[in-house]
Amino acid sequence: MKLSETVKPITYFKSHSAEVLKNLEEQGTSLIITQNGEARAVVMGIRQYERIKETTALLQLVAQGERSIRNGQGKSLDEGFTDLWKKINQQDQPK
Repeated sequence: MKLSETVKPITYFKSHSAEVLKNLEEQGTSLIITQNGEARAVVMGIRQYERIKETTALLQLVAQGERSIRNGQGKSLDEGFTDLWKKINQQDQPK
């Protein structure tokens, strides 16, 4: 979608809100709303918002993992697999 189609003044959004929301959901895009010539808000469909939230959560987990590794709290790949096989073997043992 062209930038000229993704930036609209607030007056356009007010008068075409139902159409805009329908298009955003169908196309999976977002719309930048301007007020007095300045960008003020971004409007998007709920599915796009959910994808962004899920992506953000995953990125936060990656960042947390990287911090743990820098702080010496991580394990090597070999250590991780060794621990995993121990747990698997413990579950296979009859109780």
